[in-house]
Amino acid sequence: MKIKEAAERLNITARAIRFYEEKGLIAPAKQDDNQYRRFSEKDIWRLQTIIALRESGMPLEDIKKALEQSDARDHEELQYYLELQRSVMFSKWLEIKQIIETTDYMIGMLKEHQSLPLDDIYALAEGSKRLREQRRDWKDLWNYDRLAGLHDQRVLTDAEEYRGYTEALATAVRWLAPIPGETGLDIGTGTGNLAARLIELGVKMAGVDQSKEMLKRCRRKNPGMETKLGNFLALPYLDGRFDFVVTSFAFHHLTDDQKALALAEMRRVLQPRGRICIVDRMVISDHASDSGQGKHYPSLPRLLQWLEDAGYVTKHGQIDGMVHIVYAVPIR
Repeated sequence: MKIKEAAERLNITARAIRFYEEKGLIAPAKQDDNQYRRFSEKDIWRLQTIIALRESGMPLEDIKKALEQSDARDHEELQYYLELQRSVMFSKWLEIKQIIETTDYMIGMLKEHQSLPLDDIYALAEGSKRLREQRRDWKDLWNYDRLAGLHDQRVLTDAEEYRGYTEALATAVRWLAPIPGETGLDIGTGTGNLAARLIELGVKMAGVDQSKEMLKRCRRKNPGMETKLGNFLALPYLDGRFDFVVTSFAFHHLTDDQKALALAEMRRVLQPRGRICIVDRMVISDHASDSGQGKHYPSLPRLLQWLEDAGYVTKHGQIDGMVHIVYAVPIR
């Protein structure tokens, strides 16, 4: 197949095909006598993949890496690049959603008051900017890809970081009291230990984690479980998807501002009567504790207050030392 035929089949220009060739994304065979390009069905498939990834917004350099993994038959790495792109797209979608909501609010104010108070506009703009910066500033400070291989051992032997781990997971399952067939989301799922307990009860679980290596191990342990690359601040799911959200020993990685955004994200992906369960090390004062190591242990009173202000009735309990559990059900 010549370049003109390939371009017509794919509904793109010959110039675009030559551009992808210059960037090293495709390498069609050339005829010996005249050096005309000849496109095989494999080349056409490759071009279709490039076009699809470009449509999703993936940069050319990332497309090249993804295609290299595909050529090497490393499907896990290819999946990682695609999931990374999906995570970025969800973050952008949430930004656009926030802008639309802000604009709708301003339109409502204009209709009601026939004016737009400058102070209110400024406050809205600052709030929107702060949310955008919090999502963009998220970084993996803990290198959980490196820790993934030792994670299941650490949760049983690290008496400080994972104190009361087994009891904490059992308590979360007991308090959630899931009904078979319900859908649940485990944020910061790690290798899927908590999710596995819920799956055993007939729950359809999904897990989100920032670490691709953690998710690899989670999928091996829970083959039927849906996993997605992502984090608390931009959950890669549409609104109203789950019956409950649960997280264990992960919430303390967020700053106070990020915790508020994460709680709003949990609420967004929950169905109207969706429950929230958080298990983590917490402090009982009104001020969060910052260890200086990327660990911001949440203030239990402030967490309960946020949930109650958001229309939840809560209960909480101490499991072991600093480890507490918070369970919240909406009443409005």
